Amino acid sequence: MNDKLGGLSLHLAILSLSAIGGGVVLVAPDIHDYVAVQNHWLSSEQFSAMYALAQAAPGPNVLFVTLIGWLIAGWIGALAATVAVIVPSSLLALAAARLAGAGAGAGSGTRGRRWAAALRAALAPLSAGMLAAAGWGFLRMSNAGALAILLALAAAAAVYGTKINPVWLIAAGALAGTAGIL
Repeated sequence: MNDKLGGLSLHLAILSLSAIGGGVVLVAPDIHDYVAVQNHWLSSEQFSAMYALAQAAPGPNVLFVTLIGWLIAGWIGALAATVAVIVPSSLLALAAARLAGAGAGAGSGTRGRRWAAALRAALAPLSAGMLAAAGWGFLRMSNAGALAILLALAAAAAVYGTKINPVWLIAAGALAGTAGIL
């Protein structure tokens, strides 16, 4: 494995362990910064295109790293990036599930449920914060203006405060972008 691929794999593996809230939080701005700004392996445009392509395709949205790995080092890069982003977080989730199961053994059902509830309560604000940071990272990456930032904040408030389907907000943002409003 060459230095480029080894560095990318290690970087993705470390980030995958902090991906509370989903793989999307990996983007803001760490992976972009690592591959486009620090190492110049991809341009910001290539990065954005790979991310958009992965979001449009069915399946887990974290698989944009597969496309990034492929652009950087071909098929072996795609495989290494995918494994690096999936395996560490999967092992952490399995360990947490096992620990929760151990706490919920015979005679300790209440303790196991309390542990799981405490974990959810601790991770919920962390996840929300990381998703907000991801959104801010996207806004910075795209050099968004004040109007775009205000619309993003309004959309976040709408998702948080109502039961509106986020797809409608995404469609409205796409229309605003294509109409030249942003």
